[in-house]
Amino acid sequence: MFNANFLAKITPSVSRSCLLMGAGIMWTCVGITLSVVASYRLFHMEWPQNLLGGLGGAALGLVCCRYGFIRVAEKNIARILGRPERNCFFAFQTWRGYGLIFVMMFMGHVLRHSPLPPIIPAVIYLTVGVALTLSSSTYYEFAARACEKIKKGAAQGVPPASRSPSKSVKPFTVS
Repeated sequence: MFNANFLAKITPSVSRSCLLMGAGIMWTCVGITLSVVASYRLFHMEWPQNLLGGLGGAALGLVCCRYGFIRVAEKNIARILGRPERNCFFAFQTWRGYGLIFVMMFMGHVLRHSPLPPIIPAVIYLTVGVALTLSSSTYYEFAARACEKIKKGAAQGVPPASRSPSKSVKPFTVS
């Protein structure tokens, strides 16, 4: 009943540039959601505490983006560009990545219900939210490059099989 033909027919197959866009959109949505939750929590705190928490969370988010999340995004991009042209939509993340997402969701739940002062979860949420939102631009940059290369190939009459974005997309490094 469930043979390879059947699974191939029902798998939501997309191009590598769609995988890059999907990953970027996911990181942006999760980042904005975490930032909004943190902002809501900070809004309900006393005046100097909410300002310091917001500034601290944003500053830590910039540091985490620069030294952590962009590197993770680059590894994901390299993995995606090394895959065949058509992939399952959910391949924008590895199985290990999905496991990490589950662990992070569980840790967020524990953090939310912990006896810690409310400023600490708010700063952590804002840090991760800012880092995810800013580093998601890396995915959009590579998706745009891949789409541009595909459009150039289509305009020149190059068949789709020979228009591989991985040959034209240069590695992105943060200096």
